[in-house]
Amino acid sequence: MSIAAVRPDSWNLPLVLHVLGAMVLVALLATAAVVLSLALRSDDRSAALRLAFRTLLIGAIPAYLVMRVGAQWTLSKENLEDADFTWIDIGFMVSDVGLLVLIVMTVLTGMASRRVRRGDTPSGLVRWANALTLLLIVGYGVALWAMSTKPV
Repeated sequence: MSIAAVRPDSWNLPLVLHVLGAMVLVALLATAAVVLSLALRSDDRSAALRLAFRTLLIGAIPAYLVMRVGAQWTLSKENLEDADFTWIDIGFMVSDVGLLVLIVMTVLTGMASRRVRRGDTPSGLVRWANALTLLLIVGYGVALWAMSTKPV
Protein backbone atom coordinates (compact mmCIF):
# COMPACT_ATOMS: atom_id res chain seq x y z
CA MET A 1 0.00 0.00 0.00
CA SER A 2 2.45 2.64 -1.07
CA ILE A 3 -0.38 4.92 -2.26
CA ALA A 4 -1.59 5.47 1.30
CA ALA A 5 1.89 6.62 2.35
CA VAL A 6 2.15 9.30 -0.33
CA ARG A 7 0.68 12.62 0.75
CA PRO A 8 2.07 16.11 1.17
CA ASP A 9 3.83 16.81 4.45
CA SER A 10 1.59 19.82 5.05
CA TRP A 11 -1.31 17.42 5.76
CA ASN A 12 0.46 15.64 8.62
CA LEU A 13 -0.08 18.09 11.50
CA PRO A 14 -3.81 18.69 10.88
CA LEU A 15 -4.44 14.98 10.42
CA VAL A 16 -2.50 14.07 13.57
CA LEU A 17 -4.44 16.69 15.55
CA HIS A 18 -7.73 15.32 14.24
CA VAL A 19 -6.88 11.71 15.03
CA LEU A 20 -5.30 12.52 18.41
CA GLY A 21 -8.27 14.64 19.45
CA ALA A 22 -10.69 11.88 18.40
CA MET A 23 -8.75 9.21 20.29
CA VAL A 24 -8.54 11.28 23.45
CA LEU A 25 -12.23 12.18 23.17
CA VAL A 26 -13.35 8.56 22.90
CA ALA A 27 -11.02 7.53 25.74
CA LEU A 28 -12.46 10.23 27.99
CA LEU A 29 -16.01 9.25 27.04
CA ALA A 30 -15.22 5.64 27.94
CA THR A 31 -13.77 6.81 31.25
CA ALA A 32 -16.89 8.86 31.95
CA ALA A 33 -19.11 5.87 31.08
CA VAL A 34 -17.25 3.63 33.52
CA VAL A 35 -17.30 6.24 36.28
CA LEU A 36 -21.02 6.93 35.75
CA SER A 37 -21.72 3.19 35.88
CA LEU A 38 -19.82 2.98 39.14
CA ALA A 39 -21.74 5.98 40.48
CA LEU A 40 -25.01 4.16 39.84
CA ARG A 41 -23.89 1.18 41.88
CA SER A 42 -22.06 2.81 44.78
CA ASP A 43 -23.34 4.24 48.02
CA ASP A 44 -21.04 7.27 47.91
CA ARG A 45 -21.77 8.85 44.54
CA SER A 46 -20.33 12.27 45.20
CA ALA A 47 -16.70 11.60 44.27
CA ALA A 48 -17.59 9.52 41.20
CA LEU A 49 -19.99 12.14 39.86
CA ARG A 50 -17.47 14.93 40.42
CA LEU A 51 -14.86 12.89 38.53
CA ALA A 52 -17.28 12.22 35.65
CA PHE A 53 -18.26 15.88 35.47
CA ARG A 54 -14.67 17.07 35.44
CA THR A 55 -13.72 14.42 32.89
CA LEU A 56 -16.38 15.71 30.54
CA LEU A 57 -15.92 19.41 31.22
CA ILE A 58 -12.13 19.68 31.45
CA GLY A 59 -11.19 16.76 29.20
CA ALA A 60 -13.83 15.79 26.66
CA ILE A 61 -14.95 19.23 25.51
CA PRO A 62 -11.39 20.45 24.76
CA ALA A 63 -10.63 17.10 23.07
CA TYR A 64 -13.72 17.60 20.93
CA LEU A 65 -12.49 21.05 19.93
CA VAL A 66 -9.06 19.67 18.96
CA MET A 67 -10.71 16.90 16.95
CA ARG A 68 -13.09 19.26 15.16
CA VAL A 69 -10.50 21.95 14.40
CA GLY A 70 -8.12 19.26 13.13
CA ALA A 71 -10.86 17.85 10.91
CA GLN A 72 -11.71 21.21 9.39
CA TRP A 73 -8.04 22.05 8.92
CA THR A 74 -7.38 18.70 7.22
CA LEU A 75 -10.38 19.22 4.97
CA SER A 76 -9.10 22.60 3.86
CA LYS A 77 -5.54 21.31 3.34
CA GLU A 78 -6.85 18.51 1.11
CA ASN A 79 -9.12 20.94 -0.80
CA LEU A 80 -12.22 18.89 0.01
CA GLU A 81 -14.48 21.69 1.28
CA ASP A 82 -16.80 21.37 -1.71
CA ALA A 83 -16.49 17.60 -2.10
CA ASP A 84 -19.64 15.52 -1.82
CA PHE A 85 -18.38 12.37 -0.10
CA THR A 86 -20.53 10.30 2.21
CA TRP A 87 -17.72 9.73 4.70
CA ILE A 88 -17.25 13.48 5.13
CA ASP A 89 -21.00 13.97 5.63
CA ILE A 90 -21.11 11.18 8.22
CA GLY A 91 -18.14 12.69 10.05
CA PHE A 92 -19.69 16.15 10.16
CA MET A 93 -23.09 14.83 11.19
CA VAL A 94 -21.71 12.70 14.03
CA SER A 95 -19.38 15.43 15.28
CA ASP A 96 -21.99 18.21 15.17
CA VAL A 97 -24.67 16.15 16.90
CA GLY A 98 -21.97 14.80 19.20
CA LEU A 99 -21.19 18.30 20.48
CA LEU A 100 -24.82 18.83 21.46
CA VAL A 101 -24.96 15.44 23.17
CA LEU A 102 -21.65 16.15 24.92
CA ILE A 103 -22.99 19.43 26.28
CA VAL A 104 -26.20 17.75 27.48
CA MET A 105 -24.20 14.97 29.16
CA THR A 106 -21.97 17.48 30.91
CA VAL A 107 -24.97 19.46 32.18
CA LEU A 108 -26.75 16.30 33.37
CA THR A 109 -23.63 15.09 35.18
CA GLY A 110 -23.10 18.51 36.77
CA MET A 111 -26.72 18.62 37.93
CA ALA A 112 -26.41 15.10 39.36
CA SER A 113 -23.23 16.03 41.19
CA ARG A 114 -24.88 19.09 42.67
CA ARG A 115 -27.96 17.11 43.75
CA VAL A 116 -25.80 14.50 45.50
CA ARG A 117 -24.10 17.25 47.51
CA ARG A 118 -27.55 18.42 48.63
CA GLY A 119 -28.46 14.90 49.73
CA ASP A 120 -30.76 13.89 46.88
CA THR A 121 -30.52 10.71 44.81
CA PRO A 122 -30.11 11.68 41.13
CA SER A 123 -30.10 8.17 39.66
CA GLY A 124 -32.31 9.23 36.71
CA LEU A 125 -29.87 11.95 35.67
CA VAL A 126 -26.93 9.58 35.99
CA ARG A 127 -28.69 6.90 33.92
CA TRP A 128 -29.47 9.40 31.15
CA ALA A 129 -25.92 10.75 31.16
CA ASN A 130 -24.51 7.21 31.04
CA ALA A 131 -26.83 6.19 28.21
CA LEU A 132 -25.91 9.29 26.20
CA THR A 133 -22.23 8.59 26.78
CA LEU A 134 -22.55 5.07 25.44
CA LEU A 135 -24.65 6.29 22.51
CA LEU A 136 -22.00 8.87 21.64
CA ILE A 137 -19.26 6.22 21.75
CA VAL A 138 -21.28 4.14 19.26
CA GLY A 139 -21.75 7.21 17.06
CA TYR A 140 -18.02 7.87 17.02
CA GLY A 141 -17.49 4.21 16.16
CA VAL A 142 -19.70 4.68 13.11
CA ALA A 143 -17.71 7.80 12.18
CA LEU A 144 -14.48 5.83 12.58
CA TRP A 145 -15.84 3.15 10.24
CA ALA A 146 -16.81 5.83 7.69
CA MET A 147 -13.44 7.55 7.88
CA SER A 148 -11.48 4.34 7.50
CA THR A 149 -13.52 2.62 4.77
CA LYS A 150 -14.51 5.84 2.94
CA PRO A 151 -17.78 4.73 1.33
CA VAL A 152 -18.60 6.85 -1.69
